[in-house]
This record gives sequence, structure tokens and C-alpha cells, in this order.
Amino acid sequence: MNQTKQTAVVVCPGRGTYNKAELGYLKRYHSDKKGIIDVIDGQRREKGQPTITQLDSMDRYNLQKHTAGENASSLIYACAACDFADINRDQYDIVAVTGNSMGWYIALAVAQALKAPDSATLINTMGSMMRSGLIGGQLIYPVTDENWQYDSEKAQLVCALLEEASAEGGEGALYLSIALGGYVVLGGNEEGLALAQNRLPRVDDTYPMRLYNHAAFHTPLLNDISIRAKQALPSTMFVKPSLPLIDGEGRVWQPFSTDTQALWDYTLGTQVVAPYDFSKAIEVAIKEFAPDKIIVTGPGTTLGGAIGQCLVKHKWQGMNSKGDFIQRQQSDPFLLAMGMETQRSLAV
Repeated sequence: MNQTKQTAVVVCPGRGTYNKAELGYLKRYHSDKKGIIDVIDGQRREKGQPTITQLDSMDRYNLQKHTAGENASSLIYACAACDFADINRDQYDIVAVTGNSMGWYIALAVAQALKAPDSATLINTMGSMMRSGLIGGQLIYPVTDENWQYDSEKAQLVCALLEEASAEGGEGALYLSIALGGYVVLGGNEEGLALAQNRLPRVDDTYPMRLYNHAAFHTPLLNDISIRAKQALPSTMFVKPSLPLIDGEGRVWQPFSTDTQALWDYTLGTQVVAPYDFSKAIEVAIKEFAPDKIIVTGPGTTLGGAIGQCLVKHKWQGMNSKGDFIQRQQSDPFLLAMGMETQRSLAV
């Protein structure tokens, strides 16, 4: 290996990362990536869907249209896959890939556990599963304080709430959906989400915050989606990855030893209906691979805080607080967010 290279773990983002500020992302950065974009657009034309090129080129951001699962998933995939292709391989040796929630599907794609057409098919299929109506929803709530220190009182309130919702006789369904650094994402039905919004104390006049156009991903409410996905997407689509993949349970899928049937079963089974532990994925990324950098592909920059909170939790490279993380990012950034212009230039 070239001794001047640095090692990097790449993190792929999930839903909710292509927002108003990201409109035109493909046009701005990836007009030269026709190969990647044409595969996605070709499939979408066949299905009578607006192409990602059309969506990205709209004059105005349309909340309903751009956040709809069948559009957002393919848009985010395209931006992330193109960003991944832009990472400077002369400067960075990519040692592993992971992602948050839908970002797992993108991680599969960039690690080549799926061929390009199959990646586009899987992501569009999963993103389109609830076109006729969302199943449940999600909300997000912090379990750290303003300095990113663990707040046991908040965490205990969330645990008590989940236990109450799971008690027999109640109409509310509420589950842990994603462990996201200093936040928990809860998924449930309307009664369960209402219970959480009424019971959890307000924080910064923002949380608990309902996530717009998000279903109850990674909860048992999506059992039927998992069944339909396995019927629609055969295990033969999956191949051994070219890079190590860290999943939402902290498991590492290695290029030479991956059981592709098990990878299919996790991706369309466990991962759909059980909690996604992004915090564990980042812990494994830093402790098992000890990268010089973490590179987060675009679009958006929303994962930076969650990853920073994970680094602080493990006191990684002397980062013990939010202030430490910010100071490190200003002097010698450990995390490079490609959706942020100043950090993008350090990755491409």
C-alpha cells in the first residue's frame, strides 16, 4: 500500500438528507457521472417515474415530491454513489463501508455486493414499497445533553416509554428504530407516536420531532414489507462485496467470507424489522479499522453530529466533548462530510 495514503471508512447517508439546500446536487457536482445516473434514470423511465435528473433539475424544491420514498431513495443513492466515485483513491485507501438505515442499501451498492442495475432496482423497489400509504412513522429524541454527554434520565424515560407501549392491552405500538449517536429514533403507529410526543419532555423546543414522510422503518410494523421485498428481490442479486461492510448490528461482512444468502436475509429481513444500530456500526468502524478519516458521502450533512457523538462517547483520539470534536474538525478534521464544500475539497 502507498505509505502516503490515509485509510478511510466511508459512511453512506439515509433518508432525509436530500433537502432544499441539496437541490441541484447532481448537476452541481456530478454532470460527468452519466454512467451511474443513466442506469437509475433508465429504470425509472421504464416504471413511469420522474427521473432523478428531472427531480434534481427542478426550479424549486418540492417537499412532497422530493421526500416521497420512491423519489428520495433513488436521489440520495445517486448523490452518494457519485460522491463515492469522486473520493481520491491516491490519497485514501477505503478500508470499510457502512451506512445509516437506507444508507445500508447504498453501502451494499458502493461495496459492489450488488451490481449497478441490481442496486438501482433494490433501492427503487424498497423506496416504492409504500407508495399507496406510509406504515406508521418515526420521531427523533436526544439522549445526550448539549455537550454530547450521555443523559441517563432522558434515556430512562425513553426505555420506560417503550416498555409502557409494549405492555399488553395498549393500542400504541412504539419501538426503537435507530440508535443514532446521541439520539434515538422511535418508530410506531399513530397512537404510539402520539404517546411519545405527549410524554417525552420538550428539548430545545424541537424534540421530540416527527420525521416528515418517514415510515416506521426497522420495526415489526414492517413485517409485510419484508415479506414482499423477499418475494420481489431474489437472493441471486447479491454477490460477495469488494470491501468490508459494517451492518446495523455491527457485523462485518468480509469480501472473501460473506455468505450471500445470509446477506440477502439480513438486508431484506432482519434489517427491515429490527432496530438499526448505527452507533454500533460507527463503534466497530473506529475500533476494528482504526481509520485516519471517516468520509461521509452526500447529500446533506446531517450525520456529522451523530458520528461526532459516537466519537465523543468512546473518547476517540482525545475527543471527550462536543467542544473537543468541533476544535478537532477546525484544526485537523477526522470526519469529512462531502456535502460540506470545505470538507469535500479534502476528500476528492
